[in-house]
Amino acid sequence: MRDLQEVPILTAVLQNLELRGIQLSDDDDDEAAGSRTHTYDAPENLTPSASLFASLSIGTRHASILANLSDNKGAYNKRIRVGRGASSGKGKTSGRGHKGQGQHGKVKPWFQGGQTPLVVQRGTKGFENRRAPVMSKINLDKLQQWIDAGRIDPTKRITVKELVESNLVGTIKDGVKILGGGKEALRQPIDILVSRASASAIQAIESTGGKVLARYYTKTAIRGIVKGTTENSDKPLPQGKEHVESILAAARTTRFLRRLPDPTSRREIEYYRDPAHRGYLSHLLKPGESPSLYFKVPTEKVGTFKKEKTKKEVKATAALW
Repeated sequence: MRDLQEVPILTAVLQNLELRGIQLSDDDDDEAAGSRTHTYDAPENLTPSASLFASLSIGTRHASILANLSDNKGAYNKRIRVGRGASSGKGKTSGRGHKGQGQHGKVKPWFQGGQTPLVVQRGTKGFENRRAPVMSKINLDKLQQWIDAGRIDPTKRITVKELVESNLVGTIKDGVKILGGGKEALRQPIDILVSRASASAIQAIESTGGKVLARYYTKTAIRGIVKGTTENSDKPLPQGKEHVESILAAARTTRFLRRLPDPTSRREIEYYRDPAHRGYLSHLLKPGESPSLYFKVPTEKVGTFKKEKTKKEVKATAALW
């Protein structure tokens, strides 16, 4: 090509291509290009340098994919070879130190050299309650962020369904608890129905004109509420034979398959009977009655007390004649 030959830097490259049997041809050199075994017709829209690099790519090979195969990161852990020289960091003593029981044999992690273990001397303090319900905790500042973003409507009652559907609660656990973290950020009144609420959260919500109600939930119940198969009600199941027919009649007309359970353990019943926790069973308390099922509030005894006899009266009744 005439344009490429006029560039002095590319003259040597063109000569090398001619020795390899490759000729760059344009529309004027079609007959000369046809006599070659390997020809390259440069398009009209390519610059001379672009057509040159396109010609250099002829006859090149790509590396096989088998040469680039390797394990994923972390799929293979190289075995540590000990006792193979000090430069490896695991030479001579092989990472076991000098002499002693730790080098000659195996020592259990809790072995303290034969002394009385500290756990025996001092004992343990407290315990971990493995049966305690695990709550999803929400701070008030995070709740206010969701309200500002329009993900939760504060004009309606906020329940566990809205909290889960808005992704404010991730993994469904045994319940949802509202905490008072960032309570200064709460600006508008809200009506919220959750499992539990801290004292600071209750005070902050009610100071803005809101309302808090604590209701007993389980993990299965929350999943049913989100799916729409369980009715989310803040009223407990009425007790007594006289309520059986009305409950069955209401169950036949509703679209829900299940209703929410009520607490059965003494600890849970006492929690939701306490007005300080804003429990949904607090209306069952009588005036002056304690939420505890065991400890009773002392009240005045009804009736008259027997008057104690004096010593003279006792002596008179004890005499036979």
